[in-house]
Amino acid sequence: MTGTEAEPAVPETPDPEAEYQQLSKELLRNTRIRRHRAAVQALVEERTLLSLPAVQRALIVDSRKGRAAQLSALSGAQYALGLDEGQRTFLGLVLSMVGIGTATLASVEDLDDRRLPIILRAILRLAGNDTIAVGTRL
Repeated sequence: MTGTEAEPAVPETPDPEAEYQQLSKELLRNTRIRRHRAAVQALVEERTLLSLPAVQRALIVDSRKGRAAQLSALSGAQYALGLDEGQRTFLGLVLSMVGIGTATLASVEDLDDRRLPIILRAILRLAGNDTIAVGTRL
C-alpha cells in the first residue's frame, strides 16, 4: 500500500463485556418492583443464563425507556431454552421469587457453590435486608 491510499475501515468488534454491562444496567434501571429487581439482579450476577441468546429472546422486551425484563415470558419457555440442570434449577428459584412457577426451597441443595450465594443474596434483597452478609463461613 502506498502512502496515498487510505486503509479500509475495519469495523470495531463489539466488546462482549461492555455489551453485557450495558444490558445489565438497562435491565436493572427499568425494573421497579423490588422482587422483580431482586430476580433480575440474581440473573445479572449469575451471568451464564443472561448471556444466552435464547434466554435474552425470551426475557428481554424493548420499552420506551430501553430494554426491560419480562420474567413471566421465561416461565413458559423454561424447558425450551436448552439449559442444563443447574441453570434450570437456578432459573426456577429466581422465577419463584416473583411468584412464577413452583420451585421449592429444597432445590437449593442442587445449586453449586457459585450459584448458592447468588440466590442467598437475592433472598436477602427480596426481604429488604441489607445487613446480613453472605460469604464463606470460617
